[in-house]
Amino acid sequence: MSEEPRRPLADSLRPRNLDEFYGQRHLLGEGKPLRQAVTSGQIHSMLLWGPPGTGKTTLARIIAAQSGAQFLSISAVLAGVRDIRSAVEKAKKFRAEQGGQTIFFVDEAHRFNKAQQDAFLPYVEDGTITFIGATTENPSFEINNALLSRTRVYVLKALDASDIKQIVDRALMEPERGLGGNIAMAEELRLHLATAADGDARRALNLLEITAALLSDEEGLAEIDADLLEEVLAGGVSLRFDKGGDAFYDEISALHKSVRGSNPDAALYWLTRMLEGGCHPPYLARRLIRMASEDIGNADPRALQIATQAGQAFDRLGSPEGELALAQAAVYLACAAKSDAVYRAFKAARQDARRLGSLEVPMHLRNAPTKLMSELGHGAGYRHAHDEPGAYAAGEDYFPEGMGTKRYYQPVNRGLEIRIAEKLNTLRDLDCRQGNNKT
Repeated sequence: MSEEPRRPLADSLRPRNLDEFYGQRHLLGEGKPLRQAVTSGQIHSMLLWGPPGTGKTTLARIIAAQSGAQFLSISAVLAGVRDIRSAVEKAKKFRAEQGGQTIFFVDEAHRFNKAQQDAFLPYVEDGTITFIGATTENPSFEINNALLSRTRVYVLKALDASDIKQIVDRALMEPERGLGGNIAMAEELRLHLATAADGDARRALNLLEITAALLSDEEGLAEIDADLLEEVLAGGVSLRFDKGGDAFYDEISALHKSVRGSNPDAALYWLTRMLEGGCHPPYLARRLIRMASEDIGNADPRALQIATQAGQAFDRLGSPEGELALAQAAVYLACAAKSDAVYRAFKAARQDARRLGSLEVPMHLRNAPTKLMSELGHGAGYRHAHDEPGAYAAGEDYFPEGMGTKRYYQPVNRGLEIRIAEKLNTLRDLDCRQGNNKT
């Protein structure tokens, strides 16, 4: 009779109660509302939102065990409306026969479509089931408002390296569910593994299990050394990055704000974080070009040139050589003089264009490519700037009739915009003099 296959380490070490649960002290510390709800058995529908390996599924199981509820679990990736109806029927039967409560746990809840969510919503409302969903995506974007309004959202955080190290320590020493103390590992290596797991306890245990298997199968040694651990980590660790989810937009926001805040070191960090996480470099090149226009503008027009050239350099060189050009651009942008005057002016002008509608182009500004159009007055009275003193037609009006003169662009007192402001002030003085001469 063959032995039953050994369960994966991450599964066999799954915490069975809150005392074995690591991390999430902001939710499960003494006196916290979620801990009180779990220990008292007064549970409610909830969404557990957090990165992978933070204990969402485990916490749902602990809640069910603590409350004595029936635990029904489905994956939103695989389940359909029929599976939901089957779970509801089981919940009804359990309540009718035993008077018990049913926790309906949905993993990857953000993958449920509207019809699937609507299928079990009435049974959440009437108490047939208590819904607990686990999601790595922002619930406010992925969960229907009707369901979201009937649940409480708890945000789980990536585990600290110290928490993961305790889990690794336990895995090494646990006699029945872990490695039983048969494998040694230096404390600094355990901390290195915990840090490399990047907040994901499941990842740490999977890497430990792979390392232990290599140790026993290939080398027959009783201790994991640095070389073996590095060999495993080299092929098994990547940074959290979801290519379109919250982490993606949070990191690009951090990069943008580091550039805007003139911190080249932070800008380099976030740029490399996104590259290491798998972000498409041409996307980063486009965002750098945007930063050059939005946050630097005419305070240093070279910024736009450098950002554009960095994108072109990457197109020509590819990865990884071209990534250095992106880094060069990010550093230059962070160090450049800052101005959002063009960005603000553009938004204000666009708002007027939308608000005021299709105002007529003044006759003196209209194009007159034909004799008929000239006879109709197109272009009549236009003052050609190059024929005026200093190539400036003082007092000329370029806005639609009745709109008045607008001043959208307000240069800042930084970089080249200092000189631009001086020139505009000089031109406006000429406009004022022209106006006084007319009166």
